[in-house]
Formats: sequence, structure tokens, C-alpha cells
Amino acid sequence: MKIAMVGQFPPHVGGVGVHIHTLSKELVKQGHEVYVITYPHKNIEDIDGIHVIGTKGLNIPGVRGLMFKKNAKKALENLLEKVDIDIIHGHYLFPAGAAAVEVGNEHDIKTYVTAHGSEMFEVYKKQPLMRSTIKNVLKKADRVFAVSNALKHEIIATGVTGISDKTSICWNSVDIDKFSLKENDSFKQENKLVDKPIVLFVGNLIRRKNVESLIEAKKIANSDYYLVIVGDGPLYKKLNKKVEDENVRDVIFTGSRNDVENIIPSCDVLVLPSFSESFGIVLIEALACGKPVIGSDVGGITEIINEDVGLLINPNKVSSIASAIDKVINDEEYRVALSLNARSRAKIFSKVDIPYDEVK
Repeated sequence: MKIAMVGQFPPHVGGVGVHIHTLSKELVKQGHEVYVITYPHKNIEDIDGIHVIGTKGLNIPGVRGLMFKKNAKKALENLLEKVDIDIIHGHYLFPAGAAAVEVGNEHDIKTYVTAHGSEMFEVYKKQPLMRSTIKNVLKKADRVFAVSNALKHEIIATGVTGISDKTSICWNSVDIDKFSLKENDSFKQENKLVDKPIVLFVGNLIRRKNVESLIEAKKIANSDYYLVIVGDGPLYKKLNKKVEDENVRDVIFTGSRNDVENIIPSCDVLVLPSFSESFGIVLIEALACGKPVIGSDVGGITEIINEDVGLLINPNKVSSIASAIDKVINDEEYRVALSLNARSRAKIFSKVDIPYDEVK
């Protein structure tokens, strides 16, 4: 079959890109042909047998999305003139999902959309003017996927007619060969972080990820560690300035990286203190590397972290974050016990299921 995906994709960095890439690779492996229409980037190229199409526009987070619906729709139309597409799959209800369902409906092509989280937990809840748009996407889609049970409940709560019957779970998955137990201290050696434990954050530097509280927790910690922050975003400069102005020691910003599989093995614990999170793919990546994890007691995170592999914290309390980190860093026996369970937990999320009715 020929499938067209719409949404974030490498070289863009992020959980959605990882999800689309993983699903697309499995489809190609099974003999299907996959085309991905993604945001503009100067380094767009086909990878892993996947045809990648970049749209026009500015590659500036927060701005590029404004034009992506229009440009993605145009790119889809152009693709349909050349290729007989069987399935269209939009990732994020808006703008990618909106472009997907409009083109799918116009050309009578089976259309799937995947909700990845922030469009429901953030946009739908906090931007009333967007609710009708998101509901329209849910209404027009033939099938709707959610990456966690928590997100599925949010989608069903919209009350869109028939939404419960056509919504199902499509888990994020982790490549346990790419993220593995192999020793890799290259990042630690490269940055001379050899004399203290490493607490790691990987993600976009936006308010929802709550990195500021992670820095505050460092200030009151009863353990001594390096805090390594991997990622970029609108808060990058502000967070750097906070660390400098408040003289918070041993905090390292790496900027955006596309080699997190080489960074995670260097850490002692990975922390995701988000205010909201539909899933948290970086958590299962860390577990696959045999690392303990700490995450907020919210959304899909609670479906990943149990007492055997990590701790849940209250993202609104800096003391909760700090004490969880202290417990893992200061208690080596406890940390090792969590590590021993981590890989087995990750394997639960390692299978890539093809979710399309036509392929089953």
C-alpha cells in the first residue's frame, strides 16, 4: 500500500518525529511505500526507504505551524497528482491532522489522525477559539489514534458524535536496538563530566516541560550532581540566564542534539517534570538504556513509570522534584535496583504495531 504521513519528521527533533519515523520504517520493512510531508528544513532528504517531502515556509518554531496546514495540504495535493495514495495519516490534530482530513475527504481517501498530546491537553483546554477546529478534525477523520489512555479519555470527552467508537490506542514505541544497554561514556568524556552523577533532561524548552522547576530543584538538592539539559526552544536563553544570574552550579545546556541514544547511557537518572504529557517517549528510551526515570504524576507518564523503575513527582512542587532526585542519586542500592528492572519495562513498548485496518 501507499501511505502519506503528515507531521514532524527528521531532521526535526521531537517525539512526534520519532513516532512517525518508527512507524514508517516498519511499514517500509513490510513492503509498503511511505511518503512523509513535514515542516520546512534545509536538510530534508529521504531516509530508511522513506520518501520525505519538505514544505515551504519559515523553519521557526511557533511560526512555521501557522502556515503548515496550507502548505501541507498543497504538498498532499501535489503528491496525489503523481502517486495513487491509499491512506493519509496526520500526526497532531492541528495543523497536520486538519490538512490530512481535508484532502482525504476531498479525494475520498481513508484518513487517520493521531493525537500526540499538547493539542488536547494544552490547545483544546486553554484556547477556546481552537476547540471547534479540533472537533472538526476529530469528526472528519475515519479513525483516531491516541498515544496513551489518558489522551484517549480527553478525546472522548470532547463529545464529538461517534468519537468513542473510532478512537483507539496506538502506543509510542522504542527501538531497543538503538537505545540499549551498551556502555557509552562518550558524552561524559567529551564534556568532562566524570566526577559526579548526571541527572538528565531531554526535551523542548517550553513552559509545559517545567525545566525551570528542575533548575530550582538543583538549588535545594541534598545531593551533588551535574544537571544536563538537552534541547532547544523559546526558553533556552531565559533558562541559561537564570542559571548564570542565580549562580546555579553544574548545569550544562547542550542545545538540540540528534544523538540522544549516545547521551542517555551517560546519565544516572532521567527526569521529565512536565506539567502535562500525553506519553513521554524519552522515558521509554531511558528505560531501554537501563536507566531509572523520574516523571510527573500526570497524563501518560503514569502509564510508563511504576515503582519498579522510577518515581512519580508533583510538578508543581519543587521539593517533590528535588527529593525524588536525591533519593535516586544518594541511594546507590535503590538506583541499581531500578536500573535492573528498566530494560524489561521498555520491552513492553518495543513492538511496532501497524494500526491501519487495511493492513491487518
